[in-house]
Amino acid sequence: MVQTNSKKVLIPIPDKDFDTTEVSITWKIFKQNNIDITFATENAVVGETDPLLLTGVIFGQLGAKPNAIAAYREMQKSNEFLHPIKFGDIKPEDYNMLFLPGGHAKGMRQYLESKTLQNKIVDFFKLNKQIGSVCHGTLVLARSMDPLTGKSIVYDYQLTGLTKSLEKLAYYITKWKLNDYYKTYETYLQDEVETYLQNATNFKTGFSSFVPFLVEDRNLTSARWPNDVEKLANRLVEKLATE
Repeated sequence: MVQTNSKKVLIPIPDKDFDTTEVSITWKIFKQNNIDITFATENAVVGETDPLLLTGVIFGQLGAKPNAIAAYREMQKSNEFLHPIKFGDIKPEDYNMLFLPGGHAKGMRQYLESKTLQNKIVDFFKLNKQIGSVCHGTLVLARSMDPLTGKSIVYDYQLTGLTKSLEKLAYYITKWKLNDYYKTYETYLQDEVETYLQNATNFKTGFSSFVPFLVEDRNLTSARWPNDVEKLANRLVEKLATE
């Protein structure tokens, strides 16, 4: 276990539909390393995960794994999860790190489109705080505009998020039953994020979807999807330990 001297992490989430694994496994690893966690939602409503991820998206497949569901059930009882703060009450100077999880169901749009949250993300960057993101967390990150430059706060960063190949595959194999459940927006995440970057090649996809993959650039550590989350969370713990 890495000792972090009560480092503090903020985890914003939507009211509903966040990814079970990306939030609960990260929460679990942070808690095991004595990291103080604060959750935030738009109006301090206690969040709920995407329910299909608990039951199995289709034929019991594509959902969260048993360890992630168990972590989620444990997290639901925690004081920090039951008492989130409002996006508008976030004070970036109070935290060592911001962690931006993902999810793909439509309830995520509340979080992905929040100008209040985007402005807070910019403030975290201006303070050079450590940032972690995964999946659609990278989209809210890319949409956060630096008011001084008019460009994304990650304009010149290398990063990753849910890849087009993963999003497209999940969409096409479930479309017959779940329609556009696996498409948060008409545009694929990778395609949109690349429009905010200085160079589209700065969005990295990794060699294999099934080999855990991270991209590190300065204060930002990003990952693609739930299979990367354990590696991501442990790396973020290491970064906090050196703060």
